[in-house]
Amino acid sequence: MSSTWAPLPRYESWRATCDTLHAHTQVLGKLAVALAPPEPQLQHAALRLTARGWETRPLPAPDGSGAFVAALDLHAHEAVVEHSDGRARRVALTPDRPVGDVTRELLVAARDLAGPFEIDPTPQEVSWSVPLDEDQEHARYDADQVVSYFAAATRAALVLAAFRAPYRGRSTPVNAWWGSFDLAVSLFSGVPADPPSNDFIVRNSMDAQEVAVGWWPGDARYGRAAFYAYAHPAPEGFAGMPLSPAAARWDAALGEYVLDWDDLRSAPDPRALALEFARSAFRHACAVCEWDPALPASAEGRPPPVS
Repeated sequence: MSSTWAPLPRYESWRATCDTLHAHTQVLGKLAVALAPPEPQLQHAALRLTARGWETRPLPAPDGSGAFVAALDLHAHEAVVEHSDGRARRVALTPDRPVGDVTRELLVAARDLAGPFEIDPTPQEVSWSVPLDEDQEHARYDADQVVSYFAAATRAALVLAAFRAPYRGRSTPVNAWWGSFDLAVSLFSGVPADPPSNDFIVRNSMDAQEVAVGWWPGDARYGRAAFYAYAHPAPEGFAGMPLSPAAARWDAALGEYVLDWDDLRSAPDPRALALEFARSAFRHACAVCEWDPALPASAEGRPPPVS
């Protein structure tokens, strides 16, 4: 991988492909929701970013035959279902194939390999509502744009992994969230919290005090790729404070701190600057939210892991 961080177009410039790819990730997420053992904060529903693309964790085969994974291979441009016994099925992601066609073929393949199951095909946290297995609107798949996205997402995932690695409290792995189409890690204080609403997702995912740091490629709300950070619950004094690096800023509309991808790309060491943002946001959040001081210290590597 080149040390250069490649540019990413604004969301509107690749919206058709971005939304199609987003919809494909939702199908994987629906499989996880249906089959993975439930975990706190809906962690069982999260996907992961691997060296080939978006992927579920191993899911129990409904017929008891073992485990399987479903993935989007963004190198081969295929949706893949692989069983732990070695069997596999592949579904092509072609330039103008609707999400509904891919979804139906992928579900048939998964049931053939792993046994019968049902999913809820209703898309979540997006502006469209047509069921995934009926979606004929989202069909554009520009392979070059997907490759550019995946290269940037990989850079971002490596930063998030390095940020959370030394933390000695409970934390998540680098999750690939199919609802909001972002990557994120959450670091928890160990203290419970009241969810801000009774919505099912919010009620189940925001019941613990946390600081989340993540990255998205841009969306309709915020059209630029960026890292972001927020605290929950966020007391007075959290918003609007200066962070490091200087390009980081509070976005009141989002309720989050953001650091744009383009501001990182121009730096001599983009990775170091992105890590600086994550650590600065975490230090600030821990101070304002009155976390045990040992927790933010551990995120800085104090004490260091045993060598």
